[in-house]
Amino acid sequence: MTNPLRTAGQFVVILALFMAVAAFSNWPVYRQNPQGSAVVMLTFVHGADRQAECRRLTPAEIAKLPPNMRRVQECPRGRRSLEVELDIGGKTVYRASLPPSGIAGDGPSKVYERFVWPAGEYDIAVRMRDSPRREGFDYMRSEHVKLAPDQLLVIDFNPQGREFVFR
Repeated sequence: MTNPLRTAGQFVVILALFMAVAAFSNWPVYRQNPQGSAVVMLTFVHGADRQAECRRLTPAEIAKLPPNMRRVQECPRGRRSLEVELDIGGKTVYRASLPPSGIAGDGPSKVYERFVWPAGEYDIAVRMRDSPRREGFDYMRSEHVKLAPDQLLVIDFNPQGREFVFR
């Protein structure tokens, strides 16, 4: 038989532990971002143009190749770097030259940047160049957006539509 006083003591200890766990599950309050701020996230994966165009091999060059490796064109694998810029409220917050991924430099370039910004209305512009041109950009989009507190605005690039998407 168990002692009723011992059972009551066990119940009180278990209740105290339960109350402590319940109190610490909601306190102290943790916020990842400051109160009244929004997050603008620039994230996409895109493969730029090749660094050089394919060239047709001469019959002499083809003959020098082993029989199992003969081809009529030689296409270098390397890709160009992407040039990306992001403006929020008329201020350039991100400018980068993104190298291609992969050992041979033939994979897509990747960007994942997060900006915590005060809530409000802003003009947001994003630009990208993936071609050999030195000036200007191949893809641009600007939009007037209203960022609400705790909102997440994602800027992505749609390769099929060849345009930036704001979500």
